[in-house]
Amino acid sequence: MADAVPSQLDTPTDLNRNDTRSVADGLNLVLADSFALYLKTKNYHWHVSGPHFRDYHLMLDDQATQILATTDVIAERVRKTGNVTLRSIGDIQRRQSIRDDDRDFVSPDDMLATLREDNLKLIEVIRDARERAEEARDTATSSIADEWIDQAEERAWFLFEASRKG
Repeated sequence: MADAVPSQLDTPTDLNRNDTRSVADGLNLVLADSFALYLKTKNYHWHVSGPHFRDYHLMLDDQATQILATTDVIAERVRKTGNVTLRSIGDIQRRQSIRDDDRDFVSPDDMLATLREDNLKLIEVIRDARERAEEARDTATSSIADEWIDQAEERAWFLFEASRKG
């Protein structure tokens, strides 16, 4: 559940406050998973090895950059609806559904497969937030969520294609 909004942060909106709390809860889950996926993608970018090193290294860096770019938009969307967003790594950890990977070594094939599944998981979380937004008549959030879904689908597709054996 989203935290109560201090009066100093009470952003004006024409949307119903109770409805936007549900949207904010959904967006904060998207945000937590986006940060978790960003860091996992960077982890793999830093530790990838093998004959496709350069291609994977560059692709993972591009994907991490794209994921990080969405985080500010997501958090600002929460604030525009009069709610509060994540405040710390601990807050992210409590909400994330995408699991961290602290293994010492992950093969490139496992990296690609894991990130593909994580992006598909993120799509599910975004779709849930979009449904909440539609129920709240928050068309701005609903519309922008479509873009986030498209980006995650593209990342999953690239990861799938990069993992295929020729």
